[in-house]
Amino acid sequence: VLSPSHLICYEDRKQLPYTNAVVHEILRFSSIILITLAREAVKDTTVLGYHIPKGTLIMVNIDSTLFDPAYWETPHQFNPAHFLDKAGNFVTREAFLAFSAGHRVCPGETMAKMELFIIFCSLLQKFKFTVPEGVKEINTDIIFGSTMKPHPYKLCAVLR
Repeated sequence: VLSPSHLICYEDRKQLPYTNAVVHEILRFSSIILITLAREAVKDTTVLGYHIPKGTLIMVNIDSTLFDPAYWETPHQFNPAHFLDKAGNFVTREAFLAFSAGHRVCPGETMAKMELFIIFCSLLQKFKFTVPEGVKEINTDIIFGSTMKPHPYKLCAVLR
């Protein structure tokens, strides 16, 4: 869609809906945080019929929304089509809460999406990525810690 010499910019996402969907699916499928930072109820309240007393620590499980089969057709598979309509246009999804939501949404969400898109496209424009010769598969299991991270692996970046 874009020439090899084109300088990638964020506006290019409109011409690259599938690539934009891939970036969003990476964020959904490989979220680095399972739960949000702890919050405290400042007053007694009721949420979905559950009483939450003042002073209760609340930690939202973001992972539960990112893998909920009620919202994602194939929640445990990497599937960029989650973010595409039938015509192949990019669509946002209500259950996409990789950056949280509401008053507690990550203030860097817009910048992070912009940077991820530009860097991802720029790398794919200049390089072809492959596993090293002799490597049959990459361990995609997650290492749990304060954040989730992948196991170390090697890739070859070959100039196009």
